[in-house]
Amino acid sequence: MSYKNTFITISEDSDVTEAIVPVPRNNKPTIASIEYDLIKNNPYTYSQDDVQFKTYLIKNQIEASNLDELREQFFAKPKACFRASPLVKKYGWGIHYDQEGKIAVYGVNSEEYQQFLHSDKVKKLKGMRSKRRRKENGI
Repeated sequence: MSYKNTFITISEDSDVTEAIVPVPRNNKPTIASIEYDLIKNNPYTYSQDDVQFKTYLIKNQIEASNLDELREQFFAKPKACFRASPLVKKYGWGIHYDQEGKIAVYGVNSEEYQQFLHSDKVKKLKGMRSKRRRKENGI
């Protein structure tokens, strides 16, 4: 699944007021740090699928010549969209999909984020919550 002309806002339950650049942990890149680097350094270059597959390759240190076959295997199982990305859930980054489905990130405290948030020209979706909602009345 890939969106077009869509802006994914930070998660409703995020307490982040300023975008945070994700960093590697224990000298190893995290999914968030890889996604961030790929998208931030290449705005509107990659689709969601491109970033997910490249992240998989980098995270697992895979250097293969049969990338088409590997990509097909990778996407044989459904993948969550970027509404579930740690970038929107934990780090304060909104993700914009242009008319071709290519993506860029914008910090929650940026002017661009606010412009997308108030624009009638893009569909807005909330990032998925990090925590489950408590049910009313103890049910």
